[in-house]
Amino acid sequence: MSASNRLMPIVQFAENVKTNGQEIYLRQPINGEYLELSWAETYSQTLRFASGLRSLGLEAGDKVAILSENCAEWFIADFAICAAGLVSVPIYFTAGESVISHVLEHSEAKAIVVGKLASFSAVEQATPNAVKTISMSFKSMPCQYDMPTLIRENEELSEIHEPNLDDVFSLSYTSGSTGKPKGVVLSYRNIVFGANTMSNWEDRPPKERVISYLPLAHITERALIEYASLYNNVTVTFNESLATFLDDLKSAQVTSFISVPRLWMKFQAGVLANLPQKKLDRLLKIPVVSGMVKKKIRTQLGLAHATSFGSGSAPVAASVLEWYYKLGMPISEGWGMTELTAMGTSQYPFRADKIGTIGCAIDGLEVSTSDEGELLVRGDGVFKEYYKDEENTKNTFTHDGWMRTGDKAEMDDDGYFRITGRVKELFKSGKGKYVAPVPIESLMVKNQLIEQICVMGSGLPQPVAVIVVAPETSVGMSEVEIQQSLLNTMADVNSQIEKHECLGGLCLAKESWSIENGLLTPTLKIKRDQLEGKYGDVIGTIPKGEAAWA
Repeated sequence: MSASNRLMPIVQFAENVKTNGQEIYLRQPINGEYLELSWAETYSQTLRFASGLRSLGLEAGDKVAILSENCAEWFIADFAICAAGLVSVPIYFTAGESVISHVLEHSEAKAIVVGKLASFSAVEQATPNAVKTISMSFKSMPCQYDMPTLIRENEELSEIHEPNLDDVFSLSYTSGSTGKPKGVVLSYRNIVFGANTMSNWEDRPPKERVISYLPLAHITERALIEYASLYNNVTVTFNESLATFLDDLKSAQVTSFISVPRLWMKFQAGVLANLPQKKLDRLLKIPVVSGMVKKKIRTQLGLAHATSFGSGSAPVAASVLEWYYKLGMPISEGWGMTELTAMGTSQYPFRADKIGTIGCAIDGLEVSTSDEGELLVRGDGVFKEYYKDEENTKNTFTHDGWMRTGDKAEMDDDGYFRITGRVKELFKSGKGKYVAPVPIESLMVKNQLIEQICVMGSGLPQPVAVIVVAPETSVGMSEVEIQQSLLNTMADVNSQIEKHECLGGLCLAKESWSIENGLLTPTLKIKRDQLEGKYGDVIGTIPKGEAAWA
C-alpha cells in the first residue's frame, strides 16, 4: 500500500461527509452523558476553527501545540490545523513544566490549544507570553482566545490547504524514555501511510467502533485511531476519566481494541482477583461452561463486541498473550515507534504459533536486520528527520536509506521478528558479558504476582530483577509466600537462559512505578535509567539467591 494511492486526510474527511454526513462520528462523554457529533457537524466545526486560527494571524507553516487529554475537540483542533496549512505539535497531557517549555521553545510554536487537564500550573508556567493561548470548552487556565467562540464567529475556511505528500504534517515529540524528547518531523506521506496500515486487513466489520483513551500525543493513537477513523468510517468514543473507563468502554461497544501491556496485565489481574487461576482452568475444561465464562469475562471487560485485539508500545510477555488466547481473545502484538508513524510490524492475522513475535513487516514497508542484529526499516512510514538535529538524523540512517531502530531482533523462516532487546539497553555484568534484560523480563512475568519488572545489574556478578508485586493477585499472601513464589519462578527462568544471564536475586519494590513519580513514560514504558538510579545501590546488597524488599 503506497501513500500516493490515498487521499489526503482533509479530502478524505470531505468524502466521508458526502457519503455518511449524518452518521455519528465522535461521542464525547460529559458528566456521564454523551455529546454525539455527526461527520458533517465535526467537519463544519473543523473548517470554522481553521478559519479562526488564520484570523489570529497564523500563517502557513506556523507551529500550533495541542495540550489536552483525549476529547472530540482534540480531533477538531488537529484537523483544523491541517486544513489551515499549519503544523501541529502535540504535547503529552502528563508532561511537566520542563518538557512543555522544551517542546514549545524547540518547536517555535506560535500558539497552543489547551483542553482537559488535571492541573494547569505546568502549562501556565511554561508558556511564553509571545505564544497565543486558546482554550477548549473545558474548564481551563486563563487564555487569550477560546475554541467555541472562534468556531461560532468564523465562517468555514474557503481555501483549504492542499499539501504535497512530502510537506511537513506534524512535529511529534518522543515520550522521552531515553532522555529529552526529540522532535520527529512527520510528513503527509507518513501519516497517510500510518493511518492506512490496517485498511487492507481482512475481516474488518462494515461499521467500526473504537475508544480513544491512550495519549493522542503518541503517534500510535493518532495514526491508528484518529487518522485511521477518516479512512475507515469509524465511530470514536472518548474516555471521560480513569474512573469511568470501563463504563465508557462498554458504551463504545468497540469492534477493535488496542492497548498497552500494562493495561492488559491490569485486566488480567482484575479477572484473577475474582476468579483464581486454578478455578478458571477448571471451568475452561467444561465445554458448555467454558463458552459462558469466556463471554462473561469479555462482557465485564467491555469487549463483548470486539473482533480484533492489539498490544503495542512496549514488549508484552508471551504468557500474557497465551492467557488471553485461551479466553478467546487473540491479541496481535505490533511493533513500531514515533519515527515509523506507528506500526512497522504486526502479528495480524493472529497466529497462535507466532505468539512472542512482533509479526512481520506491514504491507508497504521493508524490514530487515543488520549484521549486528539491529532492526532496520525503510518505506513510506519512515520519518523525514529530527527537527533541528542534523547529527542525530544522520546517525539514524544508513548510507543506503535504512532507518536504524535501536531494537535488536531475530527473524524466523516465515519473516516473523522476535525482539531480543534494545541496543542501548544491553549491559555488561561483572563478568564482562552482555545481558539483554527484555527476554528475561518476559519469562519472569509468567508469574501473575508480577505487575512491573526491570532487570538491571551493570557491573554485578549476576543481574537482579526489581519487581513491583500486583496487589490484586497477592491478596491474602504473606511476604514470605510472595517471596517464595517469585524465587521459584526465578529458578525456572534461570534454567532456561545462559549462565551469565541468570538472575542472582530479586529486589521487591514497595512503590509502584508511575508517570507521576517519573519512572514511566507517558506511554507507560519503564524508564530504565531512572530505575537504575533509584535501585542501583540497593540491588548490590541483595544476598545471592534471595528476594528482599526495598
